[in-house]
Amino acid sequence: MRIVFMGTPDFAVPVLDALAGAGHEIACAYTQPPRPAGRGKKDRPSPVQVRAEALGIEVRAPRTLRDEAAQADFAALDADVAVVVAYGLILPQPVLDAPRLGCINVHASLLPRWRGAAPIHRAIMAGDARTGVCIMAMEAGLDTGPVLMREGTDIAHTDTTGDLHDRLAEMGARLAVATLPQIERLSPVIQPEDGVSYAAKIDKSEAVLDWGWGADVVRRQINGLSPFPGAYVTREGARLKLLRAAPARAVAEPGCLADAPGLVIGTGDGSVELLEVQPAGRGPVSGADFRNGARLAPGDPLEG
Repeated sequence: MRIVFMGTPDFAVPVLDALAGAGHEIACAYTQPPRPAGRGKKDRPSPVQVRAEALGIEVRAPRTLRDEAAQADFAALDADVAVVVAYGLILPQPVLDAPRLGCINVHASLLPRWRGAAPIHRAIMAGDARTGVCIMAMEAGLDTGPVLMREGTDIAHTDTTGDLHDRLAEMGARLAVATLPQIERLSPVIQPEDGVSYAAKIDKSEAVLDWGWGADVVRRQINGLSPFPGAYVTREGARLKLLRAAPARAVAEPGCLADAPGLVIGTGDGSVELLEVQPAGRGPVSGADFRNGARLAPGDPLEG
C-alpha cells in the first residue's frame, strides 16, 4: 500500500520499520518539529524524523494541520491509508478523510481503557493486571474510533513503563503490519461506553514519593514513572531516582530500611523492595549494591 506515516517518539519507530520492511511504500513521514533538548537546548529532531531520513523517506514537520495549504499538501500524497502512532497533533476531518482507506491509529492500551496521552504510565500506576495495543480506525474524537485489531499482555509486579513501552511498541508494529492486508475485510468493533478512562499527561509533581502511602501505591508509582520522569527521594541533598520496585514482606517504619536482605523500605502499610536505583550523576545500580555502598543499617531512613 501507499502509506503516510505519522508519528514522533521512540514508540513509533518500530512501526515505521515494520511497515517499510513489509514492502509498503511510505510516501511521507509526518512528525513533530525539532524541539530544544539537552543541556545546550539545541533543536533535536524527533526519533521518527531521524529514522525516516535514514530510510530515505521524505519528512514533513508542520506545526499545524489546520490550514488549507497543509491539508492540500497531505491530500496530494494520494495515500491508501495513514498510519498514526503517537503523532502529537490533532488530525482535522479533511486529513482524516484524505486517504482512500482513512487513518488508523496504533494505541498502547486496551480501549476504551486509557484513552489519551500516557496510557502505559497510567496502566501501571493504576494497578491494571493487563494492557495491550489496539489498532483503531480514527475519527474526530480522542481515541474514540472503532477497533480493528487488539492484542493484550499481562503486567508483572515489577514491570516498568520502560519495559511495557518496548513490548507494546513491538506488538504494535506486528499488529499494524497484520492489519493492512485485510483492512477492507475487518469488522470494526465499536468501543463500549462502559469502562472509558483517560490517561492524563504525566506531571513531574507526581514523581515525588510519600512513604506514608500503601506499599502497592508506592510500588506502582515507582514502576509507572520509570524511566521517565522517575520517582525520586532526596538523599544527602541530591535526588535518588527509584527505577524498579517489587512487593516485599518485611516490616519497617515508613521510609526506613527494613531488617531484610536487599534495599527494603517501609511504607504506610508494609514495604517494598527497591530493585534498582540511580544516584545523581551515576548510572543505575541494584538496590542491594546501593545499600552496601551507602552503609545503610536497619532502621536508617532512605531520605535525609
